[in-house]
Amino acid sequence: MNTSDFYFDLLSNLTPDNKLELISRLSESLKTKKRIKETSLKSLFGAFKSKKTGEQIIDELRADRSFGRKIETL
Repeated sequence: MNTSDFYFDLLSNLTPDNKLELISRLSESLKTKKRIKETSLKSLFGAFKSKKTGEQIIDELRADRSFGRKIETL
């Protein structure tokens, strides 16, 4: 069953007035052009800025790690 058959079966029980309203809304949605803003992958780079070097950030992350694992004896 394809998508259009699924929706047709789903909407077949609507009243004629409801079907016309749905047709009207669908037609109107096709007339209005909403421009989808394209986000390029390049725009995602450089989001994090810091005066620290990469090595300093890595050292801080490693120093802040905490391991709460408890080893139980058997």
